[in-house]
Amino acid sequence: MERIGILTGGGDCPGLNAVIRAVVRCALLQNIEVLGFRNGWKGIIDDEKEILDSRAVSGILPKGGTILGTSRTNPYKDPKNIEKLKETFKKNNLSALVAVGGEDTLGVASKLAKEGLPVVGCPKTIDNDLNCTDYTFGFDTAVNIAMECIDRLHSTAESHNRVMVAEIMGRHAGWIALEAGLAGGADVILIPEVPVNIDEVCRIIKQRHSRGKNFSIVAVAEGAQLDQKDVKQEEKLDQFGHVRLGGIGTVIGELIEKKTGFETRVTVLGHIQRGGSPTAFDRVLGTRFGVKAFELARQKKWGRMASLQGNKIVDVPLEDAVGTLKTVPKEYYDMAKIFCG
Repeated sequence: MERIGILTGGGDCPGLNAVIRAVVRCALLQNIEVLGFRNGWKGIIDDEKEILDSRAVSGILPKGGTILGTSRTNPYKDPKNIEKLKETFKKNNLSALVAVGGEDTLGVASKLAKEGLPVVGCPKTIDNDLNCTDYTFGFDTAVNIAMECIDRLHSTAESHNRVMVAEIMGRHAGWIALEAGLAGGADVILIPEVPVNIDEVCRIIKQRHSRGKNFSIVAVAEGAQLDQKDVKQEEKLDQFGHVRLGGIGTVIGELIEKKTGFETRVTVLGHIQRGGSPTAFDRVLGTRFGVKAFELARQKKWGRMASLQGNKIVDVPLEDAVGTLKTVPKEYYDMAKIFCG
């Protein structure tokens, strides 16, 4: 029986199980066996796998996370791991591998495809910062969760005459903070693409208070820069060279209180944004991506990735998707600022 593999790498996000389910359901219709590799690239290096049949994917559509587990393992950190990975391909007689992930996971997939391995990609990044696709699944869910949190902060901010700072996901792109802030009516939105001007932030807040608005909501992406620097939780790098960001909300909150005299509180949304059931949009998009990824594998379009462009699912080269990050354009941020203050 023909076999294909699938893995999920990088951070988890709602909609991953929809992709897995779609690939398996498509494969079963053509009498193809699917092997799910555990914990991202680590699973295929160590040959940790399970057979995914109809029972394995039954009922997983509304579940968050990934039934396969995930990790940030980078096979290219050790040449021996690449040899182990290739041996797993041969040992399991894989005709194709579907790699589901973001820039790091798909960057590995692109390199492997160039080395002649039968690999296709499926885009996954909760930050929506992957190139060559309009949206990625998980993003819509994260925006809705962050928006609901901002909605809830409004009532306590107004009751206590406070400034409330919400720290939202977004390492190098501010898509979640921007759209959640815009939808939730935030008074200040701070994103990585635009350096933070704390004096301007305080001016906006003071101006609101001067016209009778005795509370303010500030939405800040975790990767927003203060004085041209990232705020980090620690200096240690992961296997793809990323630092752990976090703490910008607290820094901004302390500065606002110091400069304005207004009582300020900080809420860090953290992993709440990753968890829980995916929205209908993310379930459908994940399903469509999974179907397309399976089709790419059947058509032997190695080194290609499923992509949403407009309302159509197309395929694009993996190397184009992982070349640069998709960041918030200036005109979009300028539009959002109309509604701030």
